[in-house]
Formats: sequence, C-alpha cells, structure tokens
Amino acid sequence: MPVRFLRRHLLPALLASLLAGSASIALADIKVGVIASSTGVTAVVGIPQKNTIALLPSEIGGQKIDYVVLDDASDPTNAVTNLKKLLAEYKVDALIGPTTSPAALAMLDFVAEAKTPLITTVGSSALVTPMDDKRHWVFKTTQNDDLIAEAVVAHMRATHVRSVGFIGFNDPYGENWYKVFAPMAEKAGIRIVANERFTRTDPSVTGQALKLLAARPDAVFVAATGGPAVLPQTALAEKGYKGRIYQTHGVATNDFIRIGGARVEGTLMAGGPMLVADELPASNPIKAVAQNYIKLYEAKYGAGTTSTFGANTWDAGLLLQKTIPEALKKAKPGTPEFRAALRDALEQTRELVGAQGVFTMSPRNHNGMDSRARLMMTVKDGHWIPLP
Repeated sequence: MPVRFLRRHLLPALLASLLAGSASIALADIKVGVIASSTGVTAVVGIPQKNTIALLPSEIGGQKIDYVVLDDASDPTNAVTNLKKLLAEYKVDALIGPTTSPAALAMLDFVAEAKTPLITTVGSSALVTPMDDKRHWVFKTTQNDDLIAEAVVAHMRATHVRSVGFIGFNDPYGENWYKVFAPMAEKAGIRIVANERFTRTDPSVTGQALKLLAARPDAVFVAATGGPAVLPQTALAEKGYKGRIYQTHGVATNDFIRIGGARVEGTLMAGGPMLVADELPASNPIKAVAQNYIKLYEAKYGAGTTSTFGANTWDAGLLLQKTIPEALKKAKPGTPEFRAALRDALEQTRELVGAQGVFTMSPRNHNGMDSRARLMMTVKDGHWIPLP
C-alpha cells in the first residue's frame, strides 16, 4: 500500500479514533458516596436506604455512576469517619445520607469545606435551616419537621386535644422536634404538660412513662425514629394509658407495626404519601412515582418490605437524575467545577415529582416540599391507612 495513501487516509482516521478514545477516558465516572445505618439501633431505617441504592440507575446522562456505600453502624462518629473516607479516598462528586440527624449534623462542616453536595435523608429541619455557608451544600428529601408538625397540631386541635405530653430522643432529633412542636402547640391552645427524653439505646422508659401518666395529658407525642420509637408506646400501654398517641414521620414504615404489634394500634402520624400510595387518588402525581418505586423495591426484596426511608433515598436518586445532565454541560466529573455545577442545578430544581412529595428548591429552601408531601394516617388492623 503506497505511503502517500497511508498518510492521507489511514493515519488521520487512526488519530481521530485515538483522540475520541482518550476523550472518553478523560471523562471520569461520577462517584456518589452513600452513608447508611445498615447495622446498629437505627438499622430498621438504614437498611431500606441502603437497599434502595441498588435500584438507582448505573448511568445518567450517558455517564457511568459509581455508588460507594458505607455503613456507619448507627454511630455519628463512624458517619464522620466514612464521610472523610469518601471525600479523601474516593473523591466523590455527591453524597446521599446519612440515616440519623445527629450524624448528618456532625457532617455539616466537612461537607462545606469539601464543597461537595449532600442530599440528606434525615428528618431534622436543622440540616437546611437557617440557610448559611455550611448548609449551602446540603439538600434534603425528607419532610421538614415544621411541615409535619403543622398537620399534627391541626389534627390535635380538630379532635379537641387540649393537653399533650412530649417524649423524644435526647439528641438533635428530639430537641429539634420539641423546638418546632412546642410553640405551634401553644399557639393552638394546646398545653404541654410533660417533657421527657430518652436515648436511642435505652432498654426501658418506664420512669418517663410514669411521669407522662402523672401529668394526665389528652395525648402523647413521641419524637423518635425506627424501633426505639415503639418503646414509649409499649411502656404507656403497660401502665394503662388510654389517650391518643402521635408519632413523627420517623416511624413511617411497616417495620414499626411489625415491632410494636397490637401496642401501636391507633397510632396517629403525619407522614409521606408513599406509605399509602394505593389509597391516593389517581389525580395525585405522586401516586405513580411511589407505586413504581414500591414495585421495583418489592420485586427485589419481597412484598411489604418498603418504607418511606427507602423512598427518601429514591427521591435523592431522582434529584441526581434530574441535575447531573445539567452539571455535565458545564464541567467534567471529579472536578470542583462539576460539584459546584451540580449544587447549583439542585438548587434550581422545580416541580420534580418524587415518591414522597414534589420538590421545588430555591436559594433559601433546600427541602422544597409542601403540603403535598404529607397526610394524616393511622394504624388500623396492622396497616397504615390514611385518615379521611
């Protein structure tokens, strides 16, 4: 074959092919770090979060996504250690998790310093309010406490609850809930006649239950999550309490009913619509998204295994599916510019329908959920059902 032909035809084609290959190699995979409490006292919350990661897409915007999942064993110190590992060793572009509010709050400074967007799946509104330099990089897919508290207080008032006993975790989850709930209740004319605390690992809350009973409240409000949230209800039932018991959306799972059994019948809660997706009207846009998530999850993990905690992670995945293509238009994965572009795209999200609500973010609102993300429900015959 003549040398002139090689130079004129084959060499340019070969060069173009090599350049195209090097370009694809230069564009690194997008790395998403995930921290979940798949073991320990909060595992009932963390396991469905971890499980949901396996359902998220392995490619977004034509780019491969690598998920790095670490277990913090329900320990905030472990969560921070995992975070540092994800940032320093894996150099992740985004973060999902962790499972608990104390762990998430402990991560704020490190996330801000690394300038890496965190989509957290915890309940406490303290993760995104008040907005400041630390929270600038944090977004949240669980309903803020005040959104849930509004519905709870409205139900209490409508059903003539005039006094309430409060018992919550002795950590940022319980403290933030009291901070949010107490002024709302008092404004509605509902007196808080007892205020008790317990830790996530306490084997008994008999002492706190006796103090609640002595205060003779019309209702008791429990600010806890997962399996430990059953403990106050069990103690109150054993002591003969007959009033209403309200829980936060920290128990929005069928496991709460499995663990509590007959002792949690009648529990009242304002929670995300995914938990009662089949009961939603066809006109509700959340219904189809929630049912799709339930179908995918139960096909892999078994019937009746879904929880709203996993749905919060699913919604984090939906946010990334929406925003990663926008960030790719501005920068390459693995760079500070890409992480900043991803953060900006998350903040610009408008009317994204998730399994738990509809998200419209803004510079001052990194949760973006409204009243469509909650409804009152109760436990009846071993199932969560929506209230009329």
